[in-house]
Amino acid sequence: MPILKVNNITKRFGGLLAVHDLSLTVEKGEILGLIGPNGAGKTTAFNMISGYYEPNQGQIIFDGQDITGLRPDEICKLGLVRTFQVVKPFYQLSVLDNVMVGAYNCTNKNNIAKEKSEEILEFLGMTDLSDHLARNLSVVGRKRLEIARVLASEPKMILFDEAMAGLRPTETDEIIELVRQISQQGIALLLVEHVMKVIMSLSDRIVVIHHGEKIAEGKPQQIVRDDAVIDAYLGEVTTDVAS
Repeated sequence: MPILKVNNITKRFGGLLAVHDLSLTVEKGEILGLIGPNGAGKTTAFNMISGYYEPNQGQIIFDGQDITGLRPDEICKLGLVRTFQVVKPFYQLSVLDNVMVGAYNCTNKNNIAKEKSEEILEFLGMTDLSDHLARNLSVVGRKRLEIARVLASEPKMILFDEAMAGLRPTETDEIIELVRQISQQGIALLLVEHVMKVIMSLSDRIVVIHHGEKIAEGKPQQIVRDDAVIDAYLGEVTTDVAS
């Protein structure tokens, strides 16, 4: 049974139809890529799944439970968490304290939260940064900190919203490998990403949306050869990513 089922969700903002009748599923341990042009409705879909927006219609099922209309904190408690394209850590707190904020999703005991957070930082190779203030981290350091914080919450599934945005190629490669390691732990992932190298190398399947509607779904090599996707989004990029 899929860990996430999105059934015919629609979101309107006044007269603007941002997402229309969108359905998708994510299997346990699967990496699903969600792509489309700017303004296609990707982030709006993320915001509905994670509880920041309530759909005007449709249903969202996570791990067998209807989460439609639940608050973000309630959804997080169930094991569905997200990152944000614009990373906003608690700048005045240390790296360790930032990660502990995520760990408090699972415990109210300081020693347990601290121990779990230290384990996560070791996994991410950030132990030597534990006492540093978050405001002093580089862009890639803040991206890693965001990932550390969601991992500390013991997620069953993570929604990654352009986790590679603003990174240099070598830094992107590092985060790609990190995402692979997270997936190997059995955590399901839904990726919104414009960097096609990321989507192609990580995704088991890809869903493409345009003007708020799904226009294609399939394996990466099928998607890059889909005429509707080429016309709506990929264009000349297709030759490079399909070779």
